[in-house]
Amino acid sequence: MTAAEALRPDLARELVDRATKAATRRAGRVRNHLDGVRLGQGRHSDHADANWLRRILAEYGWPGHRLVGPDAARAAWSIALHSDQPDFQRAAAILLERAAKAGDARIDHWAHLHDRALVTNGRLQEYGTQLLLNHDGITPCQLRAPESVDERRATVGLPPITVALEAVRRRYAPDLLADDVPTVVLAKAA
Repeated sequence: MTAAEALRPDLARELVDRATKAATRRAGRVRNHLDGVRLGQGRHSDHADANWLRRILAEYGWPGHRLVGPDAARAAWSIALHSDQPDFQRAAAILLERAAKAGDARIDHWAHLHDRALVTNGRLQEYGTQLLLNHDGITPCQLRAPESVDERRATVGLPPITVALEAVRRRYAPDLLADDVPTVVLAKAA
């Protein structure tokens, strides 16, 4: 299904546009290429994107594959994931879980958003999808029952955590060589 075949191609285009711009802003933040003004502008834009998505969720529920197509559903997930608004993330995770159970969204997207909502709320994550990039390398945020994380990951289609960590380490290796690496949460990486 393409955005043109979705029930709301206009929403699909807006979601993809917002998520694409946000990804560009985040890339600069992860690589520490933003000054204070641009960092503040990026956070303001992320907040505006989350508020826009909040209105979409209130009107339509989760914007899943049938409503906006897979690419735009992924874009909605990315906006929710990076909003870092605890109440919004919890509500979005509930709607995304319902959509995933109905076959209208990806269950691995739900696992990532669920973990992010837990971490944002100061709780232990379930699936090990939220990682920290700092001077010590890449490590998972605190995890509930780490001994059984791979079983939980398998239930939502995620690879074992060691495989995911290695892939992320390869992806971010150049950043780890810099002396000025900030500590950041690498959402959607694992």
